[in-house]
Amino acid sequence: MSCRFAVIGNPIAHSLSPAIHQLFAQQTQVDLTYEKILGDDITFEQQVSYFFNNQGKGLNVTLPYKQRAYELAKVHTTRCILARAANTLWIKNNQLHADNTDGIGLIRDLTRFLELTGKKILILGAGGAARGIIYPLLETKPLKLTIANRTLKKAEELQCQFPQINITSFDELSGVFDLIINATSASLSNQIISLPGGIWSSKPFCYDLAYSQSGVTSFVTYALNKGCKAIDGLGMLVEQAAEAFCIWNGIMPSTNEIIRQLRSF
Repeated sequence: MSCRFAVIGNPIAHSLSPAIHQLFAQQTQVDLTYEKILGDDITFEQQVSYFFNNQGKGLNVTLPYKQRAYELAKVHTTRCILARAANTLWIKNNQLHADNTDGIGLIRDLTRFLELTGKKILILGAGGAARGIIYPLLETKPLKLTIANRTLKKAEELQCQFPQINITSFDELSGVFDLIINATSASLSNQIISLPGGIWSSKPFCYDLAYSQSGVTSFVTYALNKGCKAIDGLGMLVEQAAEAFCIWNGIMPSTNEIIRQLRSF
C-alpha cells in the first residue's frame, strides 16, 4: 500500500514538490503518493488534522503557514525550535512532530556556489522563510548577517532571538554585502523589491528562496540586470525535500541528478 504524503500552502499550484518526491521514490524504490493541498487561512489547523486522520504519513508546509505549523506540533527538533517555524510534519507515537529542513537545504545548495565563512550576508524579509535559515547561516560563521524588512517590528523579534544579527528597514538599508538572499514572497507574485543602488556596487551573489523550473524569478532577473550572479531556490527546494524524505522514509536520496532533471522538464 502506498504511503500518502502532501504539501500544503497558499498559493500551491506552482509547487514542484510532488514531482521531486516522485523522483525520489523512483530512485529509492519507495511506494508513495504525493499531492498538493491548497491551504485555507481560516481552517489550516483542521486541514492538517484531516490529512493525518486519513492515512497521511508526512506533510510539507510552505508559505504562509510555517509558523502556524510550528505552533500546531507537540514535538519539535532542535533546529525547528530555533527557527520557530516548521516545514515538515509527521505523526509518531500519536503525537504531531515537526522539523525545519529549510536551513540545511539552503546551506547544501549555497555551498555549491560559494564559501560562506567570513562573508557579509543580507537576508531580505523577516517572515517564516527567514526564520528557517538564520541559525544555519550563523553556524557557517559569516562576518556579518543582516536582516532587512519593510518594517522593523518583525526584524526586531528575530533580533531578540538571534542577538548576533543586525537589522534594518528597506528604506535605511546600506552597506556592502557578499551574498543577498531574498526570503520575501515577492517573486511568487512577480514583484520586485527595489534596493538602494549602493548595495550592488560589490556585485554580491544573489539567491532567491523562490524558484522556477527555468531558474528565472523576478528577483533573479533584477540581480542579473545589476550585473550580479544570481540563482533561484530550486536546489534548496530539492535539498530540503531530500531531508524531509529521509525523515519520513529512512532513506536519503541523491539530489544532483534530480535538480538536472527538473531543469529539463
